Amino acid sequence: MSLPVKKNDHGLTFSVTIQPRASRNEIAGVHDGALKIKLTSPPVEGAANKACLKLLGKTLGVAPSKLSIVSGTTSRNKVIQVDGMDEARFREKLEPHLT
Repeated sequence: MSLPVKKNDHGLTFSVTIQPRASRNEIAGVHDGALKIKLTSPPVEGAANKACLKLLGKTLGVAPSKLSIVSGTTSRNKVIQVDGMDEARFREKLEPHLT
């Protein structure tokens, strides 16, 4: 299954589903059209959001400041914006984590 990505003026957006309090931080594939991310952080005071952006930044090779949560800051289902990245590079960086 492929991850749906939307292009915009600044970069691209995609959906993620967060599973907090997991045994380790990892990208667990695509489920129901969203990137599933497992995080050790609890969903308290934005800890899981920060851990999510940090993991995505490391995975995509961009600074966490290039990532933002467009919607869903208090939900497990979020929309993430990546500034300054094209879809081909995005998919290339994510591919090893989706198999």
